[in-house]
Amino acid sequence: MLIRFVMIALLWLGAGFVAQAQDIAAAPAAAPTLAEKVDAAVRPVADAVSGFIFVSVRVGGTDEAPIMFPLIVGWLILAALIFTFYFRFINIRGFKHGLDLIRGRYSDPTSAGEVSHFRALTSAVSGTVGLGNIAGVAIAITIGGPGATFWMILAGLLGMSSKFVECSLGVMYRLEKPDGTISGGPMYYLSRGIAANYPKAAGFGMVLAVVFAVCTMLGAIGAGAMFQANQAYAQLANVTNSSIPNGGLWFGLIYAALGGVVVIGGITRIGSVTARLVPAMAALYLLGALFVIFTNLPQLPGAFLAIWDGAFTADGVAGGVIGAMIQGFRRASFSNEAGLGSAAIAHSAVKTKEPLSEGFVALWEPFIDTVVICTMTALVIIITNQHIVGGADGVQLTSNAFGTVAAWFPYALVFIVLLFAFSTTITWAYYGAKAASFLFKESKVALYGFKFFYLSMAVVGCTMPLASIVDIADGLLFIMAIPNLIGVYMLMPVVKRELKSYLARLKSGEIARTDGGPAL
Repeated sequence: MLIRFVMIALLWLGAGFVAQAQDIAAAPAAAPTLAEKVDAAVRPVADAVSGFIFVSVRVGGTDEAPIMFPLIVGWLILAALIFTFYFRFINIRGFKHGLDLIRGRYSDPTSAGEVSHFRALTSAVSGTVGLGNIAGVAIAITIGGPGATFWMILAGLLGMSSKFVECSLGVMYRLEKPDGTISGGPMYYLSRGIAANYPKAAGFGMVLAVVFAVCTMLGAIGAGAMFQANQAYAQLANVTNSSIPNGGLWFGLIYAALGGVVVIGGITRIGSVTARLVPAMAALYLLGALFVIFTNLPQLPGAFLAIWDGAFTADGVAGGVIGAMIQGFRRASFSNEAGLGSAAIAHSAVKTKEPLSEGFVALWEPFIDTVVICTMTALVIIITNQHIVGGADGVQLTSNAFGTVAAWFPYALVFIVLLFAFSTTITWAYYGAKAASFLFKESKVALYGFKFFYLSMAVVGCTMPLASIVDIADGLLFIMAIPNLIGVYMLMPVVKRELKSYLARLKSGEIARTDGGPAL
């Protein structure tokens, strides 16, 4: 019932802006607003944070057109590669078992936790499937050519291993409270996990945990609340050509109210909503993409050929093969967040007695986000040749690609963008609130205080051009990967021991399916 209310309300919100769209004469130049003054004042800090976390090294090209590689992307991809080999391609070996767990074939309702495997997965996926799957892919292909798609898929497959280990740790070291609620994620395995396995490094682990929690809390406000709400409103206003007086304020208030209905209820309500919202919005988007693809079916073989050839030749692309590789890796890393540790916060609330089981579930997340949804976006753009036609970028380029088969498609895409943005907003509210709760010793005042402040920032994001604050938030989100992966490297031998035990018990039948079927 709640999910129907949310989806109907979002649809009504979009329809209302379409109906009320109107052109208003441009206002004369005015003195800088308070928001613009704040933006200008914060810009040096934003540039410093972005310069630190997104520092790049030259890997080729010319002095006039150097090929730059962001070190943070290398940090994430290297970790994914190490985990893939260390756990002997668990991303492939564990794929089927993960699906069995998602389908509830090993569910035990008596286990501690708040949500099922499926709802934990949809909660985490809702935090990664967002505007980046539509806008970011378009940018990657515009810069890196069709070949970037190949490297994006490869990075997504490797990222499955990162999700496996960090989400397994999230459940292993979660905090189960007397009232039945769960707190987990990197804050807890960095503090509790490192202290348990490396007692002399307990202080170091706590420092990593605090840094991670602060970055999560502040990054969620900018990237989860302000940016998502702002971009959702911007796309709606752009497609409807709307300049409704105080439109941003009204949109932000309704957006925040809808978000509040969900996030105040915690992971149980978020899981309930995302269990329906994520499959629904993914299905809508994939059906639209398939419609475009089948309409242009004769061009499909050429699109796949362009992806394959572009991955290894990339003629005419800035940076050639390396340029295509960098764009593909960057898009995948920014989209599925494998290595950031954020998803472990949602997965740690699962109902299970076997921590490793959630690692198998979590490895499906990059597959859904990057290998499926991002790839479909790429095919839509390539098959319609919009990356060659140009004249737009980001969401607008993807919108133009959909618009080649039906004039009304861009309007449908706006509704999907609203769903994508909304789903990201509600999940990051939970992530930020859990980080605040950790920093303030599990205080419920901090937990709910953060949620209300977070929702108010969604309104601010729709009404104030605070680009600098959003840039800082982006930087903070990727700083999360530094303490998270340091801790995961330290604890991955623990996961390997647990994995060996889990697989042995699964094979022997000690871990049995609850539906009576064979374990393997």
